[in-house]
Amino acid sequence: MAGAIASRMSFSSLKRKQPKTFTVRIATMDAEMEFSCEVKWKGKDLFDLVCRTLGLRETWFFGLQYTIKDTVAWLKMDKKVLDHDVPTEEPVTFHFLAKFYPENAEEELVQEITQHLFFLQVKKQILDEKIYCPPEASVLLASYAVQAKYGDYDPNVHKRGFLAQEELLPKRVINLYQMTPEMWEERITAWYAEHRGRARDEAEMEYLKIAQDLEMYGVNYFAIRNKKGTELLLGVDALGLHIYDPDNRLTPKISFPWNEIRNISYSDKEFTIKPLDKKIDVFKFNSSKLRVNKLILQLCIGNHDLFMRRRKADSLEVQQMKAQAREEKARKQMERQRLAREKQMREEAERTRDELERRLMQLKEEATMANEALMRSEETADLLAEKAQITEEEAKLLAQKAAEAEQEMQRIKATAIRTEEEKRLMEQKVLEAEMLALKMAEESERRAKEADQLKQDLQEARESERRAKQKLLEITSKSSYTQSVNSSTTALPTDLSSFNLISESLSFDFKDTDMKRLSMEIEKEKVEYMEKSKHLQEQLNELKTEIEALKLKERETALDILHNENASRGNSKHNTIKKPQAQGRRPICI
Repeated sequence: MAGAIASRMSFSSLKRKQPKTFTVRIATMDAEMEFSCEVKWKGKDLFDLVCRTLGLRETWFFGLQYTIKDTVAWLKMDKKVLDHDVPTEEPVTFHFLAKFYPENAEEELVQEITQHLFFLQVKKQILDEKIYCPPEASVLLASYAVQAKYGDYDPNVHKRGFLAQEELLPKRVINLYQMTPEMWEERITAWYAEHRGRARDEAEMEYLKIAQDLEMYGVNYFAIRNKKGTELLLGVDALGLHIYDPDNRLTPKISFPWNEIRNISYSDKEFTIKPLDKKIDVFKFNSSKLRVNKLILQLCIGNHDLFMRRRKADSLEVQQMKAQAREEKARKQMERQRLAREKQMREEAERTRDELERRLMQLKEEATMANEALMRSEETADLLAEKAQITEEEAKLLAQKAAEAEQEMQRIKATAIRTEEEKRLMEQKVLEAEMLALKMAEESERRAKEADQLKQDLQEARESERRAKQKLLEITSKSSYTQSVNSSTTALPTDLSSFNLISESLSFDFKDTDMKRLSMEIEKEKVEYMEKSKHLQEQLNELKTEIEALKLKERETALDILHNENASRGNSKHNTIKKPQAQGRRPICI
């Protein structure tokens, strides 16, 4: 009894010690995960758990996003998860998204998982038209997205209509032109075919390199008012702060690069930007909510920290990741080269096998034809032998008849003729008998010659039969030799597969010569990239010119018109950033 009470007490104490938990659902760009979290966990505990699960080390770009009353908010790392204004019903949902964007994706994004998450997020923003993308660039980006998903273009696999169910272009672009889905697919596929040989991570990086030059890439927009009450937009991104007209999100009126800002602060709903140059006026503005001001300040601090971090030497962690990434890239490149060689060997083996099979079929056809010729020769010889025999019998019969005619003629001559009339008649009969005998003799001679000719034809037919049999024997011996070569050739893929297994067990040894060779290849790739960029720009211009005739001008959006105006004037967000330097020390008036 005492033992039972003690066991119940120990069970109750264990039950009390168990921490309370709640369920959290994390939605990434391509998957959903659920975790059981303790109530005492802070934002950092949950964020670190998600990053470990994804295998993500470049954590400084990302955050956990949620929505409060139609306002976006990010989970604070030093605050308990349940202390945020999150929904009480379980599972509590957060979105794992990029909070800060790199200035140069190729240089800053090291891990493949980081590149993939950015690619998915930027692609969705372009398709949802949160980032404006001109039509010709949309087609190019779509081709890289197809390469990332489907791999190399194969006309036997990727037949017409294979992109029918894919969402690849913004609806704005599709509605702007009198083009069918087949016409868009044709233009996307034309570029897709040129990306042959690019792995998924390379195609995704090319996508990001093009997307990062778009004016709205990586910009967080907020509605604000200046001191005069004018409606404006504030844009926060990796380069600095930008002030826009509400109707023009492409080109800012003025920009404050991070290296020209001395201080950013807010009090209640008033936000203050103090330029580094004290002779330039302080810029103040108000936002609609205190919560928005806090979000703006978070983004400013985070983007400024990353801006300064990029301009310093890499930390040991980043150096280690970049070294590992270089080694991994070199290993993958060598692996791709090995696979390409093996694929080439397989294709050559298959071509050789096909050629041998074709030759074997040809030899079989020749053998069949020789057999048929032999059978025809045998039939002809038999027919000629039979005809010769018949002719010989006919000749004998004619000879016998001729002899009988001769005997009849002799008998008629020996008969006594008593009257002249009988004698005349007899002479006439004799003459007729002689003519008949002569004719029969000639016919007999002709038949004899024909019999000799048939015997000669029979001999030639038998000689032809002998030659056909000899040729058939030669073809049969060639066929057996070809089959033996074919069997040895078709065994090649088996040897290759065993080679694969052996090669997979080998370790990679990156020597100095390998790294020098890799460096030379990288330099070569840079030169090729510059040439390709020029070629790419020419292609974009060609596509723009080609589809311009199909454009429906009445369907152009305000952003389309602004983009065309900016392109004709040479204006861009990056050019506007340099304006304060060009303006010297003039005060800012917005």
